[in-house]
Amino acid sequence: MSATVRAGKLIGVGVGPGDPELMTVKATRALQQADVIAYFAKAGNPSHSRATIEQYLRVGIIELPLAYPVTTELLKCTADYREALESFYARAAADIAGHLEAGRVVAVVCEGDPLFYGSYMHLHARLAPRFATEVIAGVTGMSGCWSAAAMPIAQGDDVFTVLPATLPESELVRRLAEADAAVVMKVGQHLPKLRRALARSGRLPRAFYVERGTMAEEKIVPLADKRDDDAPYFAVVLVPGWEKRPGATTGANTGAKPEAAHAAEQGAEPGGER
Repeated sequence: MSATVRAGKLIGVGVGPGDPELMTVKATRALQQADVIAYFAKAGNPSHSRATIEQYLRVGIIELPLAYPVTTELLKCTADYREALESFYARAAADIAGHLEAGRVVAVVCEGDPLFYGSYMHLHARLAPRFATEVIAGVTGMSGCWSAAAMPIAQGDDVFTVLPATLPESELVRRLAEADAAVVMKVGQHLPKLRRALARSGRLPRAFYVERGTMAEEKIVPLADKRDDDAPYFAVVLVPGWEKRPGATTGANTGAKPEAAHAAEQGAEPGGER
């Protein structure tokens, strides 16, 4: 009679915003106990999450790179993009399932937190019904950025909004105007559109651009002082709230008046500071 193989365990491990010292004790322990680590990267590029965890990996661990077939090359609203990503996640889940069925513990590492805009979620949804799972929280990229900038982001009754820069410009204008504080993610090639939306909503004077926050190449500047439109996909823009905080500058406290005429031309309601 053959021995019964006990199914393994899937662990989604948040590895934080990029600084290895911001990983949690629980995350490092999970990596040292795992049989397999899986990590995402764009095809042909090194993995940022793999670089973050390198010092915590034990010798002999099995590595499973998960290479995205596309990232920004195709519009996300196209059928080709959806089909490419659906096929990718299905293959990745099948590869991981093979290790789990063999009784191995698989740690899938994810920048920031696994369940906050994280690719791990696509694997969890496919594999959690069949295998034991655990999710280890991570410091989000945005909190790493506002801490690196020493910037209070929201206080008291501030309404805090998280926005992807991939939204249409008119939607960005509306949501930025309604929020007391905001973080805009996935900036990349959308920076010119985002800059216009911030100006039209009156938020540009308060906006800060953060690139590779908490990493050695970190860059933090007021967005109004950034003269070019070059930005990596994972850059963020911070719009801090707490307008009445002690020491707030006049510009950051009051903002600029929205460009009502331009907003009307674009079919959006003009926004303004509260």
